[in-house]
Amino acid sequence: MKTNILFCGYSFHTIGYHSQHKSGYPSYLFRLQTEGICEVVVKGRKMNLEKGDLLLIKPGDHYELLVKEGQVSGDYHLICEGTWIDEWWSGFAKPDVSQIELDEKLLALWRYIMIEKRRPQSSQNEELTGYLLRSLCLTLERVISEAGSSFSHPYPVTRMMRYIEEHAMTVFKVEDVARHAGLSISRSIHLFKSSVGKTMMEYAQEIRLAAAMERMKYTSMTLDQIAIECGFGSYPYFHKVFKKKYGKSPGVYRRT
Repeated sequence: MKTNILFCGYSFHTIGYHSQHKSGYPSYLFRLQTEGICEVVVKGRKMNLEKGDLLLIKPGDHYELLVKEGQVSGDYHLICEGTWIDEWWSGFAKPDVSQIELDEKLLALWRYIMIEKRRPQSSQNEELTGYLLRSLCLTLERVISEAGSSFSHPYPVTRMMRYIEEHAMTVFKVEDVARHAGLSISRSIHLFKSSVGKTMMEYAQEIRLAAAMERMKYTSMTLDQIAIECGFGSYPYFHKVFKKKYGKSPGVYRRT
């Protein structure tokens, strides 16, 4: 199944701007407001967009964009089409506008696509840009689901989980996680445990153990190296945690 990126870029408006497609937008449009505010009309409904608002338009949708005089508005936008996009869109229920976190990994992926599309036509790799677009779509699907009320965990808990997943291999403190979620330490500890069923450090240990097991199976790294790289700090501590979890030492596990 094919994908085709027609355009990918960033716009920053400091003077009035108006664009309209009353007869229907010709392709799929992803638009993420990153700065300032603007006004859109989608399928006849007028909405104000602010920082973090993600707008998703499908072919045929009535769409207008208005940046008023005196307003400042910045956004990433991508126009695409293709059979893979058709199938992804139909299989994922989504609102026209979602408020999402401006995660740096998401923005980096968007910028990566922009850079690839700037290359001369002869140097562009359509297969690579196609996979980048699929990655962007699936990432957007996840952040929309996590921001919605139907997700299994409250949104602040999801933010804490993502922070721990990203920093599990390094040294972090509970207060770092709480700050990232915008909560007090006591509130974050209680909310995380009641929602996930384990403490933040227990969740981090599970991630570290899974990473260590992969390295024991598929690399020639020493157990000391694995212990340090996976965030345990030292082999004795790694040995203690691993044996308590699996009933055997890392060395025995690796040999068997």
